[in-house]
Amino acid sequence: MSDTATGRAPIAHRYDIVYFFDITDGNPNGDPDAGNLPRLDPETGQGLVTDVCLKRKIRNFVGLAKGEQPPFEIYVKERTVLNSQHDRAWEKLIPKAKADEKKKLPKDEEKARALTSWMCQNFFDIRTFGAVMTTEVNCGQVRGPIQFGIARSLHPIICHEHAVTRCAVTNERDLDKERTIGRKFTVPYGLYRVHAFVNPNLAGGPNGTGFSEEDLELFKQALDRMFESDRSAARATMRPVACIAFRHESPLGNARSDQLFARVRCHPKPGVQPLPGDSDGDVEGRPPRSSHDYEFEVDEESLPGGVTIERWIEWS
Repeated sequence: MSDTATGRAPIAHRYDIVYFFDITDGNPNGDPDAGNLPRLDPETGQGLVTDVCLKRKIRNFVGLAKGEQPPFEIYVKERTVLNSQHDRAWEKLIPKAKADEKKKLPKDEEKARALTSWMCQNFFDIRTFGAVMTTEVNCGQVRGPIQFGIARSLHPIICHEHAVTRCAVTNERDLDKERTIGRKFTVPYGLYRVHAFVNPNLAGGPNGTGFSEEDLELFKQALDRMFESDRSAARATMRPVACIAFRHESPLGNARSDQLFARVRCHPKPGVQPLPGDSDGDVEGRPPRSSHDYEFEVDEESLPGGVTIERWIEWS
């Protein structure tokens, strides 16, 4: 579904992306099933940040940057009724359809495709990440060309629990209490690495989302600036550290992503604790407390044919 409404051509190149971000004295992604403790791997102690968390920040940035105007509206956002968004497409394209008819896509394939295409054309996050829109008001479903894995910290993280107090009380029956007590959790420092993938085969063609070069540039901006619009007491110091993208000439890819990701390496500097499974490091070293405690390198020698490296964010 190329974006005929705006005349933008879908992207033509595949990208495999390595993205680093860090946090100091904060909670990058609390687990609601664990009292909002920072997420972690229980076997290795490494911190985790979900793909859902990262995509939320991208959505929020794009919504602010583009003012929630088509073709950059955001489909999944706070206090939104998704069926109402679907109904907009039906009212625009098949205005005389009855409520029962909207529960299923039209049997006419062209009309069914038009509904899904309208949603892709108007909503950035559907074009980017895809969406399942097969609810009571059916607009089909589509796979998005950009997908994230789960971010993992390089070192194990330590969770600090802080008791906090409030001098005010919630209701009158608690007036005799001097204060109320709460808890918050922080990570002293964590450097996280996540892999992302841009698949042009899901952007172009009759079933593609129409994700364009303009959308890709906006996605790059979001990776660089999304934490700026997401500040809170728990996430005051999250920031991007580096972003390396491997660009393929072929839409099918010119090399396997795992082989390319292995070219991006990050190691503790001398005197810093080794990474899990690294027997060569200083086990008595100090814990890392900034990105400057790591050596970062990208092997650009003898790249596979058709693959080039783009540094979307320089290491800092």
